[in-house]
Amino acid sequence: MTDPALEMLHLRDHDAALEAAFVPRAGMLCCSLRHHGQELLAQNAGVDAYAQLGKTMAIPLLYPWANRLAGFDYSAAGRSVSVPHDPSRVRLDGNGLPIHGVVGGRLAWEVSDDARDQGSDVLAATLSWSEAQPDLFEVFPFRHDLRYEARLRDGRLEITVSVHACGTDAVPLAFGFHPYLSPPGAAREQWQIELPAMRALALDAAQIPTGPAAGLAPQRFELDGREFDDGFDSVAATARFSVVAAGRRIELTLLAGYPCAQVFAPAGAQFICFEPMTAPANALRSGEGLRLLQPGERFAAGFAVAVSDSR
Repeated sequence: MTDPALEMLHLRDHDAALEAAFVPRAGMLCCSLRHHGQELLAQNAGVDAYAQLGKTMAIPLLYPWANRLAGFDYSAAGRSVSVPHDPSRVRLDGNGLPIHGVVGGRLAWEVSDDARDQGSDVLAATLSWSEAQPDLFEVFPFRHDLRYEARLRDGRLEITVSVHACGTDAVPLAFGFHPYLSPPGAAREQWQIELPAMRALALDAAQIPTGPAAGLAPQRFELDGREFDDGFDSVAATARFSVVAAGRRIELTLLAGYPCAQVFAPAGAQFICFEPMTAPANALRSGEGLRLLQPGERFAAGFAVAVSDSR
C-alpha cells in the first residue's frame, strides 16, 4: 500500500491518449506513463520501496549523481566529501558502492504555484539544496536551487531539470535519469531496439568507467537474449534511443545537457533503460567529463519520451 503522504499528480494528453503521474514527495518520481490505459514503465518494487529504500522504478531522477561511485569519498569544486554510510539516505549496489545519489523520499519537492499551464499539461516543482537541509548537504555540500518541469503534449513527455548555482561555490553536474521502459504486449526477445552513434566506455568489474573503449555507429537490432549494463559518452545532443514492440514505438530523445548515457537491460527483465546522464558514472570521483557550474550560472538538461503507433 502506498504511503498516503506520497500524493500523485497527473498530466494528461487526451488527443494522444497519454497520461503521466508524478510523486513530488518522492524525488519527483514519474511513477507511471500510460498509453491507451496500458502502463509503459516497469513498476518494479513500487513507489514506497523507491521512496524509502531507493529501489528504482518508472522514471526516477538520480541526484546528485547518476549510477555508481567507486567509493564513499570524492573531491570536487574544491571540497572533499565523505558520503555517509546511511542506507536511509544513500542506497548501495550489489558491490556495496553508493549508487544513484540520495534516496528518493529524501528529496521533497515543492510544487510551484504556476505548476499547471492551461489546466493539465505542465507540472513544475522546486527544491532548495542548502545547509538548511543538513541530511542532503552532508552528501553533496554545494548550495544551489533546482527546478523540475514536466510537460505532456503532442504524444510526448518532456522532462527538464534546471540548476542555479546560487551560492558562493561551484556546483558539480553529475545527475541523470533512469527510465525503465517496458512496452506491453510482446516478450523482450521480440523488442526492436535502436541506439544512436556514441562511444562505449570500458568498465571494470564493479561497472566503473576506466576510459574510452570504441566508437559505435547507430545500431538497430532485436533484443533477443542480449543484455546490457553499459556506459557511453560522446552522445549527440539530439540522440534518439527507441524500443518498438507490439505495434508501439517508445522513443527517448536527448534534448540538451546529456552527453552521456547508460543502457541497462539485464537478462530476463521485462524492461530496457536508456539513461540520460550529465556526466559518466563516477565523475564526482574521477573528474572525467565533470562540468562545474560556476556561482551565478544556470544550467538546464532535458529529454523527451514520445509514444506512437509503429504500424
